[in-house]
Parts: sequence; structure tokens; C-alpha cells
Amino acid sequence: VDDSITIRRVTEKFLLRNGFRVCLAKDGMDALPKLQTESPDLVLLDIEMPRIDGFEFATYMRNSDQFVDIPIIMITSRSGDKHQKRAAQIGVQEYMIKPYQEDVLLKSINAVMRAAKQSKEESADEGES
Repeated sequence: VDDSITIRRVTEKFLLRNGFRVCLAKDGMDALPKLQTESPDLVLLDIEMPRIDGFEFATYMRNSDQFVDIPIIMITSRSGDKHQKRAAQIGVQEYMIKPYQEDVLLKSINAVMRAAKQSKEESADEGES
């Protein structure tokens, strides 16, 4: 989810090359219906966007039972501590500053996906007890 068409296209090509299925959105408002129909395993999210910004979108996800467990990686030009702290308080798993390095993004994606999978397995195991 990013309002920059260049960022969306570059990131999409990178993700497709690495075997991911991709769904793009130009801002939070555009992403809301896609979130409902696509059931993503992960959301890459910019902060500064028109209509619904990244913080609002992440907050919506964290306050929704349906989307609370979907990992979020914020990729933004905002490098300030206050932005990073706000993202962490909302429940964003990873915070990256633009421009990102592709290998670092791939490692972050794999790490948050692994953690999400492990968390789901632990929750399932607790449910069986």
C-alpha cells in the first residue's frame, strides 16, 4: 500500500521475482476492500498517503479480529523516533526507511512471516490443551 506508483511497481517486480503473489493499493482507502477479498499473509505499508494514511490503516487492522494477526511492515521516508514508536504501539512488526535494500526487505518479510506462522502454531497448540 503506497501512493507512489513507482514504489508500487518496483516493489511488485521485486516481490514477484521472489515468488510472492502481490496485490497493490494506492492508499488505505483503496486497500480496505482488497484486504477483505485478498486475505493477505503480509501487508507492506507506507505512512504518508491521501485519504487513509498508514497509521490509520494499521490501526484498523489491529482493531479488527479478522486482520489483527496479519503482519505489517511499514516502509516509509519518515525516519523519526516518534513515527517508529507510534508504529510499534499500533502493532507494526517491522519499520523500514526508504529507500530500502531489497535483501533487507526480503529478510524482514521472511522473519515476520516465520514469526506469524510460529504464533499461529502456538495458538493452535494452546487450543488443543
